[in-house]
Amino acid sequence: MTISKGKHVTIEYQLFVGDVNGEMVEETAENNPFTFVFGEEMMLEKFEEGLSGLKAGENFSISIKCDDAWGQDREDLFIEFDKKVFLDEDGVDEEVIAEGEIVPMEDDEGNEVMGVVVENKDNSIVLDLNHPMAGEDVHFEGAVLEVSDPQNN
Repeated sequence: MTISKGKHVTIEYQLFVGDVNGEMVEETAENNPFTFVFGEEMMLEKFEEGLSGLKAGENFSISIKCDDAWGQDREDLFIEFDKKVFLDEDGVDEEVIAEGEIVPMEDDEGNEVMGVVVENKDNSIVLDLNHPMAGEDVHFEGAVLEVSDPQNN
């Protein structure tokens, strides 16, 4: 069975910054592969294009340029928040909002968004809400483990 729209696909992969010689930033574990429904717009379009038509047991090697992956860093996603936003019953936890820390936030629709603290000012915090891989070309190396119809899962 080949990978096509609506199929359940199980893969294992390694994700590299740049190319296969770049830094590996993500890897599925052998006992915990990644499963998704193909063609449901949950994955990068170019990633799915690279998988389309493959069968279980086949390997893949997919390079994706920055603009087709998570895009360029956007300046409008560096946002300054009043420290009051981070208050709880004990005040503001300065360790949680230290530079480089990842802070979970919620957008207007209730979706979780992760921000990286880029500056901790006296009365405000500047967060980078860009995707962590924004501004990067990426490369996936992996294998298709299983392709099945939805009713088989």
